[in-house]
Amino acid sequence: MISVKEKISNITHLECPVCHRTFPFDQINTYAACEQCQKNPLLSAYDLPGLTKEDIDQKERSMWRYARLLPVLDKKNIISLAEGWTPLLKLNRLSDQLDIKNVLMKDESQNPTGSFKARGLSAAVSKAKELGIKDCIIPTAGNAGGAMAAYCAHAGMNATVVMPAHTPKAFQMECELFGAKLILVEGLISDCAKKVAEMNREGMYFDFSTMKEPYRLEGKKTMGYEIAEQLNWQLPNVILYPTGGGTGLIGMWKAFNEMIEMGWIENRIPRFIAVQSNQCQPVVDTFLQGKISSPIRQTIANGLAVPTPFAQSLIQKVLRESSGTAISVSEEEIIQAVKEIAFTEGMLIAPEGAALLPALKKLVNTGEIKREEKILLLNTGSGYKYFENL
Repeated sequence: MISVKEKISNITHLECPVCHRTFPFDQINTYAACEQCQKNPLLSAYDLPGLTKEDIDQKERSMWRYARLLPVLDKKNIISLAEGWTPLLKLNRLSDQLDIKNVLMKDESQNPTGSFKARGLSAAVSKAKELGIKDCIIPTAGNAGGAMAAYCAHAGMNATVVMPAHTPKAFQMECELFGAKLILVEGLISDCAKKVAEMNREGMYFDFSTMKEPYRLEGKKTMGYEIAEQLNWQLPNVILYPTGGGTGLIGMWKAFNEMIEMGWIENRIPRFIAVQSNQCQPVVDTFLQGKISSPIRQTIANGLAVPTPFAQSLIQKVLRESSGTAISVSEEEIIQAVKEIAFTEGMLIAPEGAALLPALKKLVNTGEIKREEKILLLNTGSGYKYFENL
């Protein structure tokens, strides 16, 4: 058993965000959900008082610089490929063309396996290793499967990836090259989730489904810590986020609230804007109408094709508490934005991230975003895997 002195994490327990019932963090939580509150995802809680910015490991150039605020107790259990600490880029040419003062992009394409999924899977696979897990399974629209396969390979663990059959071949090949067992399913990620539930009836696997275990969220929250640190602890006014399962949105919100509690930043959360494709807009529908009303179809932005986000209630809480909003854009607008960002800024980003540009234009035109505000776009991954879609 690791001693208190050797612990690198200040985690204390898991907690339901609705009823605040607590759960131990040192037990396996394959489906970490509070049954009393309609299966809300559990959140990791930390002993925050007394932590200072000096607790950031300045020698570490990955997300594990924030190890005190991550769930792994013993350093030897960290499974890392140097994920995180991605650049925060100023989009000068686009800012000039749009007559907007300050547009930044957090470029997550520079993570291992080419997407921000590396953060969540590094944290989750590390914690799974610490809990003695050997067999892992995940339903995925693409990037999360490749990331889990890579981190399981690095950890010497077994990976099973369940993916829609229409997913571009680059994502499929990636999983197989990392040694994962790949299962293709007709339909969307929701159909893959049903297949995972069917395969895992006997509890043979640790299920990494979005927000159905507590630890992918903790890896994703490090984006919030990095944004704050890279901006000298002065947060942007607005963050636009491409929203499928919403883990990164919730993660950044959680990070900002933790930093407020520790006194690292002012008591002000940026307005979060959830951006979806109009082919699959359950978050937009719920925000604007209180229910999902639009038909669900496949989108060129694979990661946005999440018909029923497990953490829908938490996503809505983040949008409303931050005075944010939700907006959808068309497939044509997404494709044009991929091209526009490429030939304007020299960045070939994922369609999910590109969807933020037409959303930004619309919100500036309606006055919901002011031209003088500091605006941050979060690009979730590389466009190179999407050539087949494009």
